[in-house]
Amino acid sequence: MSQTSHDRLLIVDFGSQVTQLIARRLRELNVYCEIHPFQNVTEAFLDTFAPKAVILSGGPASVFAEGAPTIPMKVFDLGVPMLGICYGQQLMMHLLGGKVERGHNTAEFGRAYVTPTQERIDLLNGWFLEAREQVWMSHGDHVSAIAPGFQVYGTSPNAPFAITADLSRNFYAVQFHPEVHHTPNGKTLYQNFVRMAGFTGDWTMGAYREEAIRKIRDQVGDRKVICGLSGGVDSSVAAVLIHEAIGDQLTCVFVDHGLLRLNEAEEVVGMFRDNYNIPLIHADESDLFLGELEGIADPEQKRKTIGRLFIDVFQKHANDIDGAEFLAQGTLYPDVIESVSFSGGPSVTIKSHHNVGGLPEKMGLKLVEPLRELFKDEVRALGRELGLPDSFIGRHPFPGPGLAIRCPGEITRDKLDILRKADAVYIDQIRKHGLYDEIWQAFVAILPVRTVGVMGDYRTYDYACALRAVTSVDGMTADYYPFSHEFLGETATRIINEVQGINRVTYDVTSKPPGTIEWE
Repeated sequence: MSQTSHDRLLIVDFGSQVTQLIARRLRELNVYCEIHPFQNVTEAFLDTFAPKAVILSGGPASVFAEGAPTIPMKVFDLGVPMLGICYGQQLMMHLLGGKVERGHNTAEFGRAYVTPTQERIDLLNGWFLEAREQVWMSHGDHVSAIAPGFQVYGTSPNAPFAITADLSRNFYAVQFHPEVHHTPNGKTLYQNFVRMAGFTGDWTMGAYREEAIRKIRDQVGDRKVICGLSGGVDSSVAAVLIHEAIGDQLTCVFVDHGLLRLNEAEEVVGMFRDNYNIPLIHADESDLFLGELEGIADPEQKRKTIGRLFIDVFQKHANDIDGAEFLAQGTLYPDVIESVSFSGGPSVTIKSHHNVGGLPEKMGLKLVEPLRELFKDEVRALGRELGLPDSFIGRHPFPGPGLAIRCPGEITRDKLDILRKADAVYIDQIRKHGLYDEIWQAFVAILPVRTVGVMGDYRTYDYACALRAVTSVDGMTADYYPFSHEFLGETATRIINEVQGINRVTYDVTSKPPGTIEWE
């Protein structure tokens, strides 16, 4: 848990697929918030966290089902404003004396319209400037009786209690999702809520920079830190921030695991050494990684193997640095969220991130993760605050496991060579067409199938590949980039002509969700 000095808003997660969007909306308002799964929100947690306001997220459960997610009643005794959303509204009503029922012809999914029922309250300033407001609903159960002290301030055809509030306790509850794009005026509702809660909007990158430097110095003292540097935005910003805090106590280790893109090792090392006077170790460990990955096809096993080997390599170099007691990583908030399921069970963890979690006891190092509370766009803003060159800040994300997770199935050196060349052609095409900065992330995945083709009247039996390009703000949700057919045709022709080993090119048009950005 963060020990930030900012006023903090607590978001209790009940498993909604869009909980992260609540955090995004609040961060955009310069309000510091944290998402915590409901089962972690104990009375002791609430005492320690001391939120200035609380938001209860949506979720897929029914409040009256056995074992339904819930919260301690102490939440309602904190004396702070509270906002319940969808399941959060139903849970508030259920716990405070109202009633929730399984709907009979009262379910609402998708666009709906809410109309006011009485005088406008502060939460709804800027709402109902016309007769009704468009909102996004996603509920089967519905509130059939509101809790004592609450009044109705908005209704929809299938949600008679679409907006409710107990003004004396500053408790508010809505059946719809104000965080999603399809509730166009949702941002205004959040603005009103945080203003009423007394937030001053002091969550800025300048303030975060100063606070992060202080926290790094307090944590590290006069000891030394090694930083895993990949050359991507996250690790680069982390390295520069830590160097600003502790100077020569920092040594960066760039691990070439044999899973990098074409010429990437030389480019990253050169770029970093040309711009910063930070001690940098270039560790070529490609034989180690590729040897350990031989024969492994399961994506989770790949990630865990790569994570273990990273630790081994960092341990080796830490042993050579007298006084090295810390390992720094560029872990981000989305990494943390994806690696820990809201229910606490491994069955709904999306995927393990190689840089999330504790370190083996034998390593004897403590973690420094100064970006752990940030989304990707916030990291870029911090990078600009630190004065990093655009060549660092504008790079597309590249995963720690590298090409291993863009090579579904077993990894071989031949497949990696083919993948590197295809990826280089693809990125070159994107740059030539001036599209690089419009795209969040773009890459090629080599598929674990071979297909029949014809080249020069000869039969070929080579690999198929998939092009992937997405737009996003923070990596939590994403949509495919709408390339023109001309671009895709031209790119496919170049890859097939220039890359021996590929005879078929496809384009992945899956959004996130339901897919993830990477293939594994």
